[in-house]
Amino acid sequence: MRTDYCGNITASYIGQTVTLCGWVNKRRDLGGLIFIDLRDREGIVQVMFDPDLPEVQAIANTLRSEFCVKVTGTVRARPEGQVNAQMATGEIEIIGTGLEIFNKSAVLPLDWNQENSEEQRLRYRYLDLRRPLMSQRLQFRAKVTAAVRRYLEGDGFLDIETPILTKATPEGARDYLVPSRTHKGEFFALPQSPQLFKQLLMMSGMDRYYQIVKCFRDEDLRADRQPEFTQIDLETTFLDADGVMSITEGLIRDLFQQMLDVDLGDFPRMTYAEAMQRYGSDKPDLRNPLELTDVADLLASVDFKVFSGPANDLKGRVATIRVPGGASLSRKQIDEYTKFVGIYGAKGLAWIKVNDVAAGLDGLQSPILKFLNEEIVNGILARTGAQDGDILLFGADSYTVVTEAMGALRLKLGEDFELLEGEWRPLWVVDFPMFEEVDGQLHALHHPFTSPRGMTPEELAADPVNAISDAYDMVLNGVELGGGSVRIHDQSMQSAVFSILGIDKEEAELKFGFLLEALRFGAPPHAGLAFGLDRLVMLMTGASSIRDVMAFPKTTTAACPLTDAPSPANPQQLADLAIATVKKDSAE
Repeated sequence: MRTDYCGNITASYIGQTVTLCGWVNKRRDLGGLIFIDLRDREGIVQVMFDPDLPEVQAIANTLRSEFCVKVTGTVRARPEGQVNAQMATGEIEIIGTGLEIFNKSAVLPLDWNQENSEEQRLRYRYLDLRRPLMSQRLQFRAKVTAAVRRYLEGDGFLDIETPILTKATPEGARDYLVPSRTHKGEFFALPQSPQLFKQLLMMSGMDRYYQIVKCFRDEDLRADRQPEFTQIDLETTFLDADGVMSITEGLIRDLFQQMLDVDLGDFPRMTYAEAMQRYGSDKPDLRNPLELTDVADLLASVDFKVFSGPANDLKGRVATIRVPGGASLSRKQIDEYTKFVGIYGAKGLAWIKVNDVAAGLDGLQSPILKFLNEEIVNGILARTGAQDGDILLFGADSYTVVTEAMGALRLKLGEDFELLEGEWRPLWVVDFPMFEEVDGQLHALHHPFTSPRGMTPEELAADPVNAISDAYDMVLNGVELGGGSVRIHDQSMQSAVFSILGIDKEEAELKFGFLLEALRFGAPPHAGLAFGLDRLVMLMTGASSIRDVMAFPKTTTAACPLTDAPSPANPQQLADLAIATVKKDSAE
């Protein structure tokens, strides 16, 4: 039907007759000469219809945006002065000698020249995806997945599918449940990840597994979350953390080199403790030079309980951020930053403007200076490296509140003051705590199948709070690209972890009996990692949301405007499943 794609027609085609199919991107009538920009997946090419061919001209007169057409014509060089350097096909144009309209288009519900609401874009997603930007992003994504497959298969990995209808696994979110017709009253769960199955594959001797797989989590959504998303999932046997990190770092470096011609270089490593201390985040954006500086020891004795209280509390923290040039901030702007940290539980934001370091206290401006003597102030200035024109912003509260609030403030300040340096800053974050305490109960920081580093089951049971996991996260520009760990391959260690998490033998058998049984039969050491494909492509294409790199995403309320899903089930379907629905009270 066609001889080539529109975007492939270059000067090498001059003199040739081509047949192209696509959509009318734009039509222009210049006093009898009709021009259209014809668009397909690969790009846009200009076509001119000459009045010397009246039959073709008559059809061209009826063309409008998004008409689907076939054009036959001769490729020629554009006249001197009319070359369009902004187009890949800008050196040539096609003199149309044949024109067929496959299908006309109604008036578009989307505006091609202005921003449309996300609801509109998703309602007419098939039109939205025609836009060159969206088409390019999906093509880029396809090339990324192809490159991932080539890399991993070249390194001995096997692409193995795992079940979609399965048993619930603990991944920190609610499960999507699927009722069983043949086992009435019982349910499958859609997998939050293939975690247990990929471990079982290692116990099956598959050695190296990968899968580009759909995962499902029923959780509140945001820019980098969707109820269904895609992972690049992999697992290996007889490799330690360093081995897995080497393979996966090589994969990402290869992707960036191939797709963007970017050399990411060797990835630095940073411990979780250092990341939280310096940046207030376990996925720090290293493009941002701002850091948190702890000053609790300098403020422990001041007669100001806002500082001295947390400074003398083992679970408290007092930290400051030095903002170069920040002394120019108005009181209104500082108040806005105070409201911002309040989102994260902070009760306030103390500050000191550094106008003239050499002038000592007289060169500073702040309502809190009356509580601080010269020795304390000089200590703070020296530790932060404050210079003339800077501002110091302080957070004082529990360790968690200060770390989260000041970490978020650091990111906002970096953007507001345009401080980001460099385009790409990757790193590994390692040495995560094994557990975190929530309301007095210990929870697995990653998942309950993560192995502790260098501990026996007995040592872990005796001191779980200080246990370090053999886990690792890959971070790029403040985004967690992927995370993984060395898995537990010993039944006694797995039982110890379950016990610490408050999972008794009966519950463990009910939820994970098949895994515990598999551990009894010569389970090998194994480790793995999973990347978020959507996040990776979002970063690489410069999109602001993973919805812009997915073909048919959901809204922030986990709905699909295109298909009107979710929707009520057919009564007969519900009867077959022995399910009854409960109507909400209209007053609710």
